[in-house]
Amino acid sequence: MTDTETTRLDRRRVLLGGLSALGAAGLSLAVPSAPSRAEDRSDRVATKARIVVAGAGAAGLASAARLAQRLDGAEIILIDKRRAHYYQPGFTLIAAGLQPPSYAVSQTRDYIPGGASLIEEAVAEIDPVGKTVVTESGRAVPYDFLVVATGLDLDYGAIPGMDVTRIGTNGLGSVYAGPDAAAATYAAMSRFAETGGAGLFLRPATEMKCAGAPLKYTFITDDVLRRRGNRGKAELTYNAQNATLFSVPIVSEKVRMLFQDRGVKVNYSHVLSAIDLQRRIATFASPGGQVQMPYDFINVIPPMRAPAVVRASALAWQSGPFAADGWMEVERDTLRHRRFPDVFGVGDVAGVPKGKTAASVKWQVPVAIDHLVAGITGRPSAARYNGYTSCPLITRIGQAMLVEFDYDNNLTPSFPGIIAPLEELWISWVMKEIALKPTYLAMLRGKA
Repeated sequence: MTDTETTRLDRRRVLLGGLSALGAAGLSLAVPSAPSRAEDRSDRVATKARIVVAGAGAAGLASAARLAQRLDGAEIILIDKRRAHYYQPGFTLIAAGLQPPSYAVSQTRDYIPGGASLIEEAVAEIDPVGKTVVTESGRAVPYDFLVVATGLDLDYGAIPGMDVTRIGTNGLGSVYAGPDAAAATYAAMSRFAETGGAGLFLRPATEMKCAGAPLKYTFITDDVLRRRGNRGKAELTYNAQNATLFSVPIVSEKVRMLFQDRGVKVNYSHVLSAIDLQRRIATFASPGGQVQMPYDFINVIPPMRAPAVVRASALAWQSGPFAADGWMEVERDTLRHRRFPDVFGVGDVAGVPKGKTAASVKWQVPVAIDHLVAGITGRPSAARYNGYTSCPLITRIGQAMLVEFDYDNNLTPSFPGIIAPLEELWISWVMKEIALKPTYLAMLRGKA
């Protein structure tokens, strides 16, 4: 056997062993097997409670699925206008040219669990005192319990000069704007990888979903340039919003070292304040004042805030670090609202120190739903969310670091001995490219 054949065999053994170790968090969840105890009707809690789930994205659908499994006789109502469901972790793969836009698109109705209904309207108002949600048509939907899973708003309008309709043209990219925008971003980045020039990467000063995504796309662009033999033609700059590259110090230092090794320049405390799309000039607020930076390609990440319906409601934080952008005031361990105990907030809208990733939803939802069911039965729940967040941090096409951490910035590896959290590994890439989507879809159905 040749050395190459031996290497391939070793890789296959690692992959098979790693995927096997994923167990209930991996590929096996794509196809449900025997019913769990929660699916056994005799184990369900009998109730006539009316539960409204505001938002039918990942967190809302997963919540509805869990409720349908745990309760017998409850009225479960989801409210969301958007008919298409986006697999948002796939946007980066689309923007890397590895998947088409259709890879991330399915239909919301495909995931509505039995026993639940969907109102296809936007949520216009939430009144936690009157225990009512009002839809855009003026329909009032009363509730006994409310799960708020409205996600967040991408505030492109906060960047003077930004125009999302021009993504993909004149060197403008923005992965977050949707699957089509991710594909257009790849087209713009690909042209840049052929011609070279100045590439700008950044993140906003607000909280954001998947804070590792801006770093990933910087690494991906660097790798594409190298694969095409044009890295020497390009200067890549990453503008960090504060004095670090990542909220977890040990991960921030690792990224700093990788950027240094790959020739990516870093500016700290630089926040995008305006953009001239025609002249290709980005303006950043910095400690020294406004700084103008020309570019040939830029990946714009907009400020992110709680949706207006939450910001304008009594559910938003009234003070503290999460108040300015209207994040929902919940207990960080239980996801229960701090002032309205019959309301829970899960997913991106929750005002907690960590947790704006799909992996966080996977751990948040069971905790919130357990406390909700405990509220119905009158029994206490010991379930706690510790801030678990996971980021498959792509460092080049074919390699990634599987970074997992909690509220206290402790690394919390799920597969010690198989996946080292700060090493660039092929198996971590496989997790991102192959294993994550089946797990995500299983989560939507309450199976993960």
